Amino acid sequence: MENATIPISNFQLAFTVLLVLITGGISSFLKLGLLRPLIWGTIRTFIQLVLVGYALTYIFNINNLFLIIAVVTLMCYIASKTAVERTPNVPTYTTVLAFASLLASTFLVGSIVTVLIIAPEPWYSARIVIPIFGMILGNAMNGIAVSLDRLYSEARSGAALIEAMLTFGATPWEAIQASVREAVRAGMTPTINSLMVVGLVSLPGMMTGQILSGADPREAVRYQIVVMLMISAAVAIGCIILVGLSYKKLFTRDGALQQSIRQSKEGAL
Repeated sequence: MENATIPISNFQLAFTVLLVLITGGISSFLKLGLLRPLIWGTIRTFIQLVLVGYALTYIFNINNLFLIIAVVTLMCYIASKTAVERTPNVPTYTTVLAFASLLASTFLVGSIVTVLIIAPEPWYSARIVIPIFGMILGNAMNGIAVSLDRLYSEARSGAALIEAMLTFGATPWEAIQASVREAVRAGMTPTINSLMVVGLVSLPGMMTGQILSGADPREAVRYQIVVMLMISAAVAIGCIILVGLSYKKLFTRDGALQQSIRQSKEGAL
């Protein structure tokens, strides 16, 4: 039994609703207004994960390279759209830039991990590729969302200084580079914080899952190290690419600060 996954029956799974009822009861008692979204979120979680379970079973059995690429590309699009939706003060055109940054960082880092480090047979094994790429996307999505939001907030708050630098002959890059650094730093900070406390404060999901399935904790630790470092690399690359592509959109073709950024400054005044 120690080397096998302990199965969870349908009854045991349904019993987890008790946890939602406890959380919902606390929300109702404190009048937080979170009961309805909590219930709706729970329903969506059940439906989405059950459907994903069946879909992954089908994809794993087929194990077709082109199907895997299509699935990962779709995941990148959904992640980029979600990331931009989390930044309501950012123009919608950045969805394309977010998609490009996630696609590049995910395929680059994911390919290195699956082909060179884990090296399954075949190298495009869906059972390995999709979970690995999914973990990369989930974290990179959060990182680029934070970076994008910080880039625009820094540009708006520092619009006067940026315009002054442009007036004295600075290029758009020279005027905005301080905001770019802050944006990339903000996107990477949560991941760096996770690196500092992993194993001491938290046992990450992949490591915990392997241990629960009966894997040797020492082997689970090896995989978790790979996961943490690949996430760090993907977040860094994704943030740098997105901010590097997005900062130019803050300026007109003539190199002046966009009117929308200046209006934000004037509105604050």
